[in-house]
Amino acid sequence: MITSEFPVLQDSSNESGPGDTVSYSTLSVSELDDVGDTKGKRKRGRPARSTAASKKPRKSPVEKLGPLRGKKTNGVAQQNGEGDPTTLFEVVRLGKSAMQSVVDDWIESYKQDRDLALLDLINFFIQCSGCKGAVRIEMFRNMQNAEIIRKMTEEFDEDSGDYPLTMPGPQWKKFRYNFCEFIGVLIRQCQYSIIYDEYMMDTVISLLTGLSDSQVRAFRHTSTLAAMKLMTALVNVALNLSINQDNTQRQYDSERNKMAGKRANEKLELLLEKRKELQENQDEIENMMNSIFKGIFVHRYRDAIAEIRAICIEEIGVWMKMYSDAFLNDSYLKYVGWTLHDRQGEVRLKCLKALQNLYTNRELFPKLELFTNRFKDRIVSMTLDKEYDVAVEAIRLVTLILQGSEDALSNEDCENVYHLVYSAHRPVAVAAGEFLHRKLFSRHDPQAEEALAKRRGRNSPNGNLVRMLVLFFLESELHEHAAYLVDSLWDSSQDLLKDWECMTELLLEEALQGEEVLGDRHESALIELMVCTIRQAAEAHPPVGRGTGKRVLTAKERKTQIDDKNKLTEHFIMALPMLLSKYQTDSEKVSNLLQVPQFFDLDVYSAGRMEKHLDSLLKQMRFVVEKHTDTDVLEACSRTYSILCSEEYTIMNRVDIARSQLIDELSDRFGHSVEDLLQEGDEADDDDIYNVLSSLKRLTAFHNAHDLTKWDLFGSCYRLLKMGIEQGSMPEQIAVQALQCSHYSILWQLVKVTEGSPSKDDLIALRRVVKSFLAVCQQCLSNVNTPVKEQAFMLLCDLLMIFSHQLTTGGREGLQPLVFNPDGALQNELLNFILDHVFIDQDDENQSMGGSTKNNLNNSPIYYNDYGDIIKETLSKTRQTDKILCAKTLILSLQKLFNELVQDQGPNLDRTSSHVSGIKELARRFALTFGLDQIKTREAVATLHKDGIEFAFKYQNPKGPDFPPPNLAFLEVLCEFSSKLLRQDKKTVHSYLEKFMTEQMMERREDVWLPLIAYRNSLLTGGDDDRMSVTSANSSSKASSVRSKKGRPPLHKKRPEGDPRTEEGMEGSWMMRNDTLQTPGALQTPQLTSTVLRENPRQAADHVPDQDSSEAGSEPDYIHKRGLMEDDAEPIFEDVMMSSRGQLEDMNEEFEDTMVIDLPPSRNRRERAELRPDFFDSAAIIEDESVSCYMFWSCIYRNHFNCMLSASSEFYLFIFFCQGFGMQMF
Repeated sequence: MITSEFPVLQDSSNESGPGDTVSYSTLSVSELDDVGDTKGKRKRGRPARSTAASKKPRKSPVEKLGPLRGKKTNGVAQQNGEGDPTTLFEVVRLGKSAMQSVVDDWIESYKQDRDLALLDLINFFIQCSGCKGAVRIEMFRNMQNAEIIRKMTEEFDEDSGDYPLTMPGPQWKKFRYNFCEFIGVLIRQCQYSIIYDEYMMDTVISLLTGLSDSQVRAFRHTSTLAAMKLMTALVNVALNLSINQDNTQRQYDSERNKMAGKRANEKLELLLEKRKELQENQDEIENMMNSIFKGIFVHRYRDAIAEIRAICIEEIGVWMKMYSDAFLNDSYLKYVGWTLHDRQGEVRLKCLKALQNLYTNRELFPKLELFTNRFKDRIVSMTLDKEYDVAVEAIRLVTLILQGSEDALSNEDCENVYHLVYSAHRPVAVAAGEFLHRKLFSRHDPQAEEALAKRRGRNSPNGNLVRMLVLFFLESELHEHAAYLVDSLWDSSQDLLKDWECMTELLLEEALQGEEVLGDRHESALIELMVCTIRQAAEAHPPVGRGTGKRVLTAKERKTQIDDKNKLTEHFIMALPMLLSKYQTDSEKVSNLLQVPQFFDLDVYSAGRMEKHLDSLLKQMRFVVEKHTDTDVLEACSRTYSILCSEEYTIMNRVDIARSQLIDELSDRFGHSVEDLLQEGDEADDDDIYNVLSSLKRLTAFHNAHDLTKWDLFGSCYRLLKMGIEQGSMPEQIAVQALQCSHYSILWQLVKVTEGSPSKDDLIALRRVVKSFLAVCQQCLSNVNTPVKEQAFMLLCDLLMIFSHQLTTGGREGLQPLVFNPDGALQNELLNFILDHVFIDQDDENQSMGGSTKNNLNNSPIYYNDYGDIIKETLSKTRQTDKILCAKTLILSLQKLFNELVQDQGPNLDRTSSHVSGIKELARRFALTFGLDQIKTREAVATLHKDGIEFAFKYQNPKGPDFPPPNLAFLEVLCEFSSKLLRQDKKTVHSYLEKFMTEQMMERREDVWLPLIAYRNSLLTGGDDDRMSVTSANSSSKASSVRSKKGRPPLHKKRPEGDPRTEEGMEGSWMMRNDTLQTPGALQTPQLTSTVLRENPRQAADHVPDQDSSEAGSEPDYIHKRGLMEDDAEPIFEDVMMSSRGQLEDMNEEFEDTMVIDLPPSRNRRERAELRPDFFDSAAIIEDESVSCYMFWSCIYRNHFNCMLSASSEFYLFIFFCQGFGMQMF
């Protein structure tokens, strides 16, 4: 056993039970080719030191690596003047020598003088931790390990916080690899003799155990990694011993079973002696592993540092896979199961990968059965982990469990994974698709299924699987994204998804005997899925929303794409006309089928002499256009005609003739019907209206993708619009289509003008057309029909952006006559449209804003849900343009809301009312938009406080100076921005505040003066909170001293004197700034909506008292029923799911259902606060919370329209956002 001089946990430690002992009933090892002399070994324990005089001088193990080496002073290697490596640390760091050579040199040195060799090894671990100190020979001989570690801790330089294992860059990444390799090679080279000398291993294990208990993070991290790699190497040695012992036992039994005359007694004695020797070695290795496991692992697997916990879990997974007979049992699996609840994704990821390595081996499933039953629910729930990498690995692990035993997962477990195929995160969806393929779409007996399909007359055996795919898609009630489903299954089920012959066979042919007939819904779903598979094969990239963009295809992927495109083209050139003929009356099916030609390789028509199939397709498309007026169908036809008319294909002329014939017929029909409608006037009947509308819909759909200006559709549409404005009797659908068609006509005329060399007459003619159309659209804004107003508004926005001053950029100065600048009347009409049609109650859209605002005070989240992205984008754009002006805009909007509240409730506001709380909540969210970089927003925040203070003291109370100013309560709103001030700026703002205060104000303590008191306190407190400690964290369960908390480094460096952003420079820069915006008084404005107060979970979490000394968050005492787990301390865990807290059970209750254990109270809670992640993400907070859009937008666009949008380009940006409102609203 290890002596008391080297502190380790003994068997009586309450940190581990008897089940934690590494016991081997069948221990083994590889052949012992070169076993050292193990007879006459000393009893375990540290031997007496030999005197220095009796020792022979020796070289350092690394001094053999080059001619120039450093000298030794008191046994410590010194750096020579040439900069050559002279220590083990430098050799390993540089990695220029083979690791086996380095270890062999050290072993040679150890044989000469083991004290000096061990001193080199000790200093190696110390230096790998980043410590500048060194252990000297006197310290090694005369001091205990605890004293040495304490001395090294005092010499440790923690100012930087970095040490070799955490330093960035490829050099240090390579060092980590070399460090681990050195330990593995060291044990491998010493496994036959030195590790059994009861000296080297005792010293190393005791040192690592002490370092792993250090308060210094670098010591703890480095020693834990070294100990875990040392344990892995010892496990490999133990495995080899076990194998060798089994071989020896078999040889002994074989020899013993021989007849007495043939039995070799000397050989039996040798085998017995060898078996005894192996058993002794096995016992020593077992003792070493138990010392490492109990002394280091059971404490560090729940360390406060996530990386340390991850190292422990990663290595225990290696042990269980490498030596499953000894480690793959519940005594060790429990640590992985507990750590599945770790709050850091890095640790949970290591757990899952460790389990994947185990579940990959089918032979290990019986040993994992109990673990699977206990922790299956947790593993399945981790498929919804908030860390996508963890979720992906959890799905893969569930797939491995399914492959090993389908009975292990219930239907509910499978359904929890099924819906993830619709995830927007592609790796998660692909992993779920692999699971779905294994569960539902894998063919169990391909040969039998192919024979059955041939007997039934089918060309493909995938008929049943295709039906199952359709059924799965239809039963996914919450999802309707066929493209996502296809993309999820693409990697695992390509053979099924590319079986277009089977799909068209099911659609075109009648069901055979024994086959279920496809219903209408099933046919629609199958067509939609089929089109998605065609798109995926032709484009070879995920659908929109999956992935960051199109990646460059490899040569193999490009070849596959070309082959797939040729295959689908050859098949659907013949099949598509038949499908269109069968479903030509079904608009949904036809609109999907008409997308197929867009993915054709159109050269196949001419190269394969398939023009007759092209004629069939054009014929069916003409029938579709004549029979349908649905917009989706007509637009699909228009796009298909446009692709078929591409100039690079030889079929262009044939298609162009068919298209021109179709447009001629539609145009003639439209012209005659318009004349009839205009002549009939108010007496027009439904047939006249239908004839105009049906023709106009078809022409509008085609005009979007085709240049139809030669048919002069603008004239007829303009006449219809003018008649509707003058008579007020035009049907709204005709007016909407006429507006859209006229818009397309103008755009095509602009294309011709920009592409050619237009004359002055051409520009004047186009300007006249645009001007007349803008006037018509402006008149339509006052139309009684809402769809007409919406269409006119969006077209106005489009045209004003297109014909803005940007039209003349890029060398197009000649187009200056086409630039339009909207007048003030048009701007006001556009703004009034937003106020009247966007910020209204969804249940009462016909009411004006002013009439519904009071009732909507608590319903404002609907505005944020609809337009939150536009609000954040506008805030971002204004902040990028001018931070100061943006800050002034925010404070001005809050001031305006405060003025309106004073008008409604009077000067004596109820500070606890929902209205005041709503303004404060809006201010809090405005404060979050300033982000975390206080240096960048320093001047803007200070300016905001300056304007707020001036507003609060702008008016004196008419009752006298003893009464508070009317706007004093606004300071309570301003408190929300105090946290965004730097410490020195808080003093400056407080000094500015005192300029407005009298001595009487400073002494008042009545309730009406509480806003002033609260604001002063927010400026005077928290000044010292900006500095963070950089002391290292610790989490040892055995340390009795008070641990220093891990903090963050200072956020900002001290600025040099004279910097304009220092305290003095800041005061001069914002105190004396000339205001560009005046603080308003009591403005007469409509009442505005407010926010709905909702508890902020992050804010609530901040009020939870610290529980460092208690057992907060630890598991309750579990009832010991099954004996699955022995007594041990539990890891720290929390809920880490993507789903909301309301959808999950309490973690303690869930954990109690999956594991029945009896755990003692944890002693490793002093550093619990360090595991708490930083959730302060302003963007995420704004995403999750509702905010009053109308407060912000009305104040910005009403009060700062001239300031923020003075330039025409900014005005059109404003129009763009307004159009976005309309598009999302309607």
